[in-house]
Amino acid sequence: MARVGVITFPGSLDDTDARRAVRIAGGEPVALWHASTSLEGVDAVVLPGGFSYGDYLRAGAIARFAPLMAELIPAAQAGLPVLGICNGFQVLAEAHLLPGALMPNAGGHFVCRDQRLRVENARTAWTSDYAEGQEIVIPLKNMDGRYTASAETIAELEAEGRIIARYMDVNPNGSLNDIAGVTNEAGNVVGLMPHPEHAVESLTGPTTDGLGFFTSIVKGLINV
Repeated sequence: MARVGVITFPGSLDDTDARRAVRIAGGEPVALWHASTSLEGVDAVVLPGGFSYGDYLRAGAIARFAPLMAELIPAAQAGLPVLGICNGFQVLAEAHLLPGALMPNAGGHFVCRDQRLRVENARTAWTSDYAEGQEIVIPLKNMDGRYTASAETIAELEAEGRIIARYMDVNPNGSLNDIAGVTNEAGNVVGLMPHPEHAVESLTGPTTDGLGFFTSIVKGLINV
């Protein structure tokens, strides 16, 4: 069974939800503590949403220096699949595992809504259970969700197909090119601002459209 670690930082809010999503997808969730120095031999890692370290200084900036990140960064660079959701995306950007930065929302307000997305890249470790062009609806909740990068970086992401999802209908936070998520060159590290872990059960989510992020990694690891 695929073992997927979920890191808990002080201020993490969605770690329990992420572990549940892994379980529903057929994987074995493994709780990982930020102050640990071991990834416990997991096959993949999720950095969940929330407000790590209270988002003091800058969203994700302190969590990037957590002891466990010293283990995660080289592991991700060596190919370990890693998904950063919302605050986790911010941490991955701060750790330079993903390009660009997440800035305060253009409207200056916290945004919470069911968000329509279009999957642009179904070739990553975390999106292979989707079809390119597929439209999904999953919750979005953030204060610092405006994706930004240099013109050169944006052009590179577009040319290489490294934008994994775009906002549809409305751009909720002012992200450049309607970008909701990106991947690294290898496709093993993905950052996504909306919350797929809140759309895995019909009882609690607006849809079950988010489950594909978790079934993608579980199936992929089983077939390795």
